[in-house]
Amino acid sequence: MPFLLSAVVVLVGLFIRLRISESPVFEEIKETHTEDRTPVLDVFRTDGKNIFLIAGMRLAINTTFYGATVFALSYGTEQLGIPNSTLLTAILVTAAIGFITKPIYGALSDRIGRRPIYAAGSIMGALVAFPFFWALETRSVILIFLAYFVAINIAHNLNDAVEASFFSELFGARVRYSGAALGHQLGAAVTGFTPLIAGSLSALGGWPLVAAYAVVACLVSALCVFLATETFRNDISEMEPAEREVVAQP
Repeated sequence: MPFLLSAVVVLVGLFIRLRISESPVFEEIKETHTEDRTPVLDVFRTDGKNIFLIAGMRLAINTTFYGATVFALSYGTEQLGIPNSTLLTAILVTAAIGFITKPIYGALSDRIGRRPIYAAGSIMGALVAFPFFWALETRSVILIFLAYFVAINIAHNLNDAVEASFFSELFGARVRYSGAALGHQLGAAVTGFTPLIAGSLSALGGWPLVAAYAVVACLVSALCVFLATETFRNDISEMEPAEREVVAQP
């Protein structure tokens, strides 16, 4: 039923997307007929570094989320005997709180920058990895809810609130979609296996190995943030120098 009902969400999303106008910068590109005919090739040539940095930054956001929801839900119920309803309620409550925390983090990134917000989320993900499982081990409802709040509403949401703007702003207008999408999906392809990886590590050495895996993933993301360029003051309507070279070529 959830799968079938998701068709409604798809239709709603399609309706909204079809009614949203393109941004002025893309409209200008269309009007001047300067669209990039090979955006995928050109973005690798001009901004390949940013694609892989985005893939690395995605490690923290997906590892934290999938670890706290998919893996922890299975581990908590099957290995620790925590009622399934307790964990599901914690996930639903923290997801709802995200409607409040994400806009706050996004607005804050407009003032202090994308990098500090994303780095804070990645570092917090590393810091909360072991305490999260310690909280599950206690089987205390209060500590479990607190652990989920920190893991989802602070660590994960700090990343999630700014990734769309941060990743898009790393590229010029002519290759923006291709660059952000490639980096995003490359990182997702790797971290999408987090529940399977966590399950295998748990079978080998218990939850400490899972927590250690999360720590490493989050620290890699923090390093990628450090290597990325701050973008929150960039004028995204301007054409990047590398793009001008591509346009100038016959």
